[in-house]
Amino acid sequence: MSKKDKNIEQEPVEATQTETVEVEGQVEDTVEEQTLEEKLQDEVKQEKEKFLRLFAEFENYKKRTSKERLELFKTAGEEVMVALLPIIDDFERALTHIEEDKEAEELRKGVVLIYQKMLTTLEQKGLSAIKVEKGDDFNADNHEAVTQIPAPNEDLKGKIIDVIEKGYQLGDKVIRFPKVVIGQ
Repeated sequence: MSKKDKNIEQEPVEATQTETVEVEGQVEDTVEEQTLEEKLQDEVKQEKEKFLRLFAEFENYKKRTSKERLELFKTAGEEVMVALLPIIDDFERALTHIEEDKEAEELRKGVVLIYQKMLTTLEQKGLSAIKVEKGDDFNADNHEAVTQIPAPNEDLKGKIIDVIEKGYQLGDKVIRFPKVVIGQ
C-alpha cells in the first residue's frame, strides 16, 4: 500500500467520524430543542392551571361576597329589631291589662291601633313571630326552657306547658328564641 492509498482510506474514515459527530451533534441539538420545547410547554400548562385556579377562586369569592351582601341586607336592621322586641312585649302586656278594664275602651282601641301598625311595619321588614303553643314538643334547638314544673298529666311530660315570652325571627335567622316552661 502506498501512501496515497493509506491517505484515501484514512480520509473517508475521518469524514465518517466527522459526519457521525455532526449527526450526533444534530441529534443532540434536536434533543435539546425538544427538551426546551417540552419545558416551555410544561411552563405554559402550569401557567394555564394557575390561571384557571385563580379564576375559579375569584368566581367563588364573587359568589361568597354577593351571598354575604344579600344576607346583610336581609338582616341589616337586626339590632333595631332586637331593641324593639321588648316594646312589642310591653304592648302585649298593656293590651291584656286594658282588656280587663271595661271603662278604658277608647284607650284600648288606640293602643291596639298603634300595636297593629307597629307589627305590620316590622313584618314588612322581615320580622315574624315563631309559633309555639302549649302542648308542643320541647326542642332545645328551637326553644329556651326557663323552668321545669311537674306535668299536670302524663301527656304533657317533656312538652311545653306555658309560653313565657314569644320568639321572633328575622328572615330565616332566629333573633330571639321563645322562652317556655316544660313539664317533667
